[in-house]
Amino acid sequence: MPTPAAPRSNPTAVTHEVTNQPPPLTGHDAADDAVLLEGIRREGAAWHLDELHRFGRYVGSEEAQHWADQANRHEPELRTHDRFGNRVDEVEFHPAYHSLIDASVRAGLAGAAWADGRPGAHVARAGGFMLATMLEQGHLCPVSMTYAVVPALRRSPDLAKTYEPLLTSRVYEPGLSAPAAKRGLLAGMGMTEKQGGTDVRANTTAAVEQADGTWRLRGHKWFTSAPMNDLFLVLAQSPGGLSCFLVPRVLPDGSRNTFRIQRLKDKLGNRSNASSEPEFDDTVAWLVGDEGKGVRTIIDMVTMTRLDCVLGSAAGTRAALAQAAHHARHRSVFGTELIDQPLMRNVLADLSLESEAATTLALRLAGAADRAHRGDDGERAFLRLATAIGKYWVCKRQPVAVAEALECLGGNGYDEASGMPRLYREAPLNGIWEGSGNVNALDMLRALTREPASLEAFHAEIEAAAGADARLDAAWRELRAELARTEDAQLRARRVVERAALVLQGSLLVRHAPAAVADVFCASRLAGDQGLAFGTLPAGTDFAALLGRLPA
Repeated sequence: MPTPAAPRSNPTAVTHEVTNQPPPLTGHDAADDAVLLEGIRREGAAWHLDELHRFGRYVGSEEAQHWADQANRHEPELRTHDRFGNRVDEVEFHPAYHSLIDASVRAGLAGAAWADGRPGAHVARAGGFMLATMLEQGHLCPVSMTYAVVPALRRSPDLAKTYEPLLTSRVYEPGLSAPAAKRGLLAGMGMTEKQGGTDVRANTTAAVEQADGTWRLRGHKWFTSAPMNDLFLVLAQSPGGLSCFLVPRVLPDGSRNTFRIQRLKDKLGNRSNASSEPEFDDTVAWLVGDEGKGVRTIIDMVTMTRLDCVLGSAAGTRAALAQAAHHARHRSVFGTELIDQPLMRNVLADLSLESEAATTLALRLAGAADRAHRGDDGERAFLRLATAIGKYWVCKRQPVAVAEALECLGGNGYDEASGMPRLYREAPLNGIWEGSGNVNALDMLRALTREPASLEAFHAEIEAAAGADARLDAAWRELRAELARTEDAQLRARRVVERAALVLQGSLLVRHAPAAVADVFCASRLAGDQGLAFGTLPAGTDFAALLGRLPA
C-alpha cells in the first residue's frame, strides 16, 4: 500500500495573523486612576502624588510585571540542611521575588511611614501599597508585617530603640545575619497553632524565663509566613499567661536561633510567598509588653495587618477591573467594541461602582490610621470599629468581583498568561488572613459592647452625609435599630456588619464621589434596585459616569 503523501503547505496562506486581540497592559502609569488619586488627596497625602506616579510607572512596566510572573512560577524552596548535614532552615526565593521586595521597601511600603513626620505619611504608604498589590501580592506579606510590627514593638521601648530604626529603613537586605549588623530588617509573626487556630489562648508553645532576662520557647507554630524575615512576634504561654515575645532568626552574637522549618504550606494562591510551620526548641526570645498580656500586645500588629487586608482587597479588585476594562476597550464583537456593548457596559459599570466603594473605604481607613497615630482620639475610635467592618466586607467582595472581571475576558481570562488566574487565586486570601469573616463580624460586636466610643465615632461619620440622600438616611435608620438590638447578636452579626459596610460606603460616596456614582450606589446597594450578580443595574443608570471612573 503506498505511503500517503505529506500534506502540502501553501506559503501564501496566512493562518497566524493576529487581529482583534488587546495589546499587553504594560508601559502605563498604574497610578493614573482618578478614584485612587482623589482618595490620596482627600486623606491628606497630596504631597506624595509625584512619587506615587513614579511608582505607578514602575508597577505598569514590562519588567516589573515579568518579575511578578516569574516570582509566582518559580516558587520558594525549603532547604532544611546543607550538603554536609548541618541544619540551616532556609528558604530560597527566585531573584524576581527579591527584586519586588526591594522596590517596595525602597518605596517606603514597609516601616518607613513610622519614621516620617509628615501628616498623611500612612496614607501615602497606603497608596503605594495598593499599587504594589495590583502588581503582585505575595511579596507584600513580609512588607505588611514589617509595617505592622512597629506599634506592637513600642510596648517595649528598649527593644524598639534597638530595632525600630532598622524596621523603618528603606533598605532591603536579604539573608540571615545578626539584626544589628544589617541596614534594614523585615518582621513577621507566629500566632496560630494546629490545635487552636483563631483561639490563640489554646496555644501550647511554652516560655521559660532565664537568669539573663531572656526567655526560652518550645512549641510548634502552624502558619508563620515569610520565615526568612529577621524578627518575629510570637505568642507563647508563660507562668503569667499568654505573652508576646520577640524571636530573631539570628542572635546578636551572629549564631542561628533555633527556628526549625518543618515544611512549607502548599497554598491555593500567594505562591511567591513562603508560609511555614516552624518548631521552637530552646529558642531564645525577649518579652514584648507585659507578661500575660500577649493578645493585647500583638493586637496592635494585627490591627495594622487587617488594614492592609482591606487595602489589598480593594487593590486586587481594582487590578482585575483594570484588566477587564483594557480587554473591553480593545476587543470587538459583531463589529462593535466590547466596552460599547450595552450588557458589557452594565457589567463594567457595576464592577467600577464596587471597586470605587472599596477603594474609597480603604483609603478612609488609612486616613483614620494616620490621624489616630498622631493623637486624634475620635479617629482612633472610628478606626477600631470601621476596620472590622471594612475587613469583613471588602475582603468578602473581592473573590466574586475578580471572578466577574475574569469572565469579561472569556477564555483568554482563564489562561495563565493573562494574569487573571493569579488574581483569582489571590482573591480569597485577605478574607482569611488576620481573621476570617466570622472573626471580624464578632470583632465588630466586641467593639460595640466594649468600646462605645467607636460607635459614637461611626455614628458621626454616617451623620456627616445626613439629608443628602433619602435612601442612605433610610438605610441608616434601619441599621441603628439593628445595632440597638441585643438578642441573637452573634446569629445576626453577618447581616449587621454587611449593612454597616454598605451604609458607611454610601456615606463616603455621597460626600466624595460624583453625584451620579453616589446615586447608583444608593439605588443598587442600599435601596436594592439590583440583581444578585454584577451587571444588573437598572435602565436609566448613568453608565457613562461610572465607566468614566474606570482605571486607565
